[in-house]
Amino acid sequence: MTAPVPPVAVGGLAAQGAPAAPPAGTPPGSPAGAAHPDHPAGAGVAVPRVAIVGANGHGRWHRRTVAPLHAAGRLRLVALVDVRPIEDEPAAPVPPGATVHTDHREMLTATRPDVVIVCTPPHTHLPIALDVLAAGADLLLEKPPVLSTAEHRALAGALAATGRACQVGFQALGSVALAELSAAVGQGRLGTVTGIGTVAAWQRPDGYYARSPWAGRRTLHGRPVLDGALVNPFAHAVMQCLAVAETVVGAPVRPERIELERYRVRPIEVDDTATLRIVTPGGPPIVAAVTLAGEDFVAGEVIVTGTAWRAVLEYPTDRLLLPGDPHPREVPGRRGLLENLLAHRADPNGTPLIAPLARTAPFTAVLEQVQRAPEPTMLGGDLVTVTGNGPERLVTVRGINAALRRAATQGALLSELAVPWAVPPVRTALAAQDD
Repeated sequence: MTAPVPPVAVGGLAAQGAPAAPPAGTPPGSPAGAAHPDHPAGAGVAVPRVAIVGANGHGRWHRRTVAPLHAAGRLRLVALVDVRPIEDEPAAPVPPGATVHTDHREMLTATRPDVVIVCTPPHTHLPIALDVLAAGADLLLEKPPVLSTAEHRALAGALAATGRACQVGFQALGSVALAELSAAVGQGRLGTVTGIGTVAAWQRPDGYYARSPWAGRRTLHGRPVLDGALVNPFAHAVMQCLAVAETVVGAPVRPERIELERYRVRPIEVDDTATLRIVTPGGPPIVAAVTLAGEDFVAGEVIVTGTAWRAVLEYPTDRLLLPGDPHPREVPGRRGLLENLLAHRADPNGTPLIAPLARTAPFTAVLEQVQRAPEPTMLGGDLVTVTGNGPERLVTVRGINAALRRAATQGALLSELAVPWAVPPVRTALAAQDD
């Protein structure tokens, strides 16, 4: 007889308590002179030259990450690229000697960087990434890395052909809390894992969908962009679940069936509310239940249910509840993706990448099915509550937080919970594919 699984409170976690080629023999991804980021570059050791493509918007976050490493001499920021004038960032001013460009190809020729951070709209990732690899540089590529399994294979092929490295910007994978959760799962502390779920409820006003030409869009100028809740703001939640499933099965998971329900509360082209089930061979089902029209804020929880216990990770805050913990506790520490990439360049065999492209293949497979799904169902009338005006106008779905939490903890879709407005899911079987 298995031990009981404690219930999860509706209130959330808190309520529960082109450079010169390296010399012959240099390992791929480790150009001559690359410095280990944990040590200042010594005499005769070149500091890695770093460029940022897409330096505005979220690129400013990358500039703030780069700035202290540049100041410490662990890298040299040599160029910024954006189609718009570079925005001021007081915490990360453009350093002397760094050049500014509007075209990434011109930058690659002019500055010959060792590492390029790509933080541009998702539909531009593949062509820019291929140019970067052809120029002989390594990549830190924002998530989602690409928009289809075909693009994933094309990028993987280019990495193999050039011997370069690609780190994908799923920074939450560097969480010490995730590592501790994965260790508990691997040690069998939860018993046999029977399900993995994630629940999150955020609020986004009308102004959120005016932030850029591709916001809320399925396509732009005939190209896919996919700015939906599942694959943009809650991409980390889905990837964290896939990472836990990886621990359960002992290898990156391979989705064999995707079941999807998508909803929207505005006339946008993508989902702002959704439930998703990922079925994998030999692994537990994964259910994501998320909304940008929440009644109350739920930061985002990964819920791992086993035959003996249930663990919960609030992944944006790294708060963790494991068997034996009376209350959730913060587990500090995250390994930075850029620093990890630089360490990998210096020691490819001794320092594996945290988020290599191959690890993100299951996410790309899910994303592709979200992209192919029919338009989300519109929710309105008495189902929603509207507050505020103008760019601050909010639309919330009544009862959505409780419904999504039930879905995540029970491993169910909304339509399986007798939610009266839910629609039948789109179910898609996936053929087995290599990375």
